[in-house]
Amino acid sequence: MKTLWRLMNIIFVGLIAYFGIFWYINLSREKALSRIIENLKSETRVAEALVTDSHKDILSGRVRTTIKFLEYGINGKPLKARHFTFDGSIIQFQTLVVRFEDVYVEKRDRARGRSICLFMKAFCLNGDKTQEFEITKASATPDGYRIDGSPTLFQDEIWGRFWRYVLDPDERMRLGIKNAQIEAPGSLFVPGTIYTIKIEHDGGVRIDTRPIPPILRGERIA
Repeated sequence: MKTLWRLMNIIFVGLIAYFGIFWYINLSREKALSRIIENLKSETRVAEALVTDSHKDILSGRVRTTIKFLEYGINGKPLKARHFTFDGSIIQFQTLVVRFEDVYVEKRDRARGRSICLFMKAFCLNGDKTQEFEITKASATPDGYRIDGSPTLFQDEIWGRFWRYVLDPDERMRLGIKNAQIEAPGSLFVPGTIYTIKIEHDGGVRIDTRPIPPILRGERIA
């Protein structure tokens, strides 16, 4: 009788342990899946822009638009602002977007856990009078990805390799790059609006808009 009772206790404890482990594994899987979805659906602000001047040009009849473009580096800090003036108000940004395989994004891989977005040009289409301004020169080290305290020549060498990798399909595959392509998001730029350019780590580049806060209205935006 005692032996039977011990056996039943062992079975009971074993069942509790089994279901406890089963519950823990499922909970861990749910948490992991939740983190994976969160990582893939995450986004990063990469630049902001706003109109500092907008008026109709008497000679051309087109709206002349000046924007302030503020890019953010990999540490989230703003870089030096740039100003671009266009004969037009529909402005686009040519970007090189490099996406890594989902497995790296899911795991928040230190080097490949986020897509890379490089602004190449700002432009306004107008036939043979199209205007464009260079932001990042191909083969150069982008300002937003420079690392303080690291030798400039070393960084330039690394980025030189990067540009070669991006252009070589075999190298892209070896490095876990899902794809690299040029995208050109654009918008109608009008005064009184802040334009935020974001990169979605499971998608492309998009431009969100919001009104300028009342406290800034009427202020001169340098």
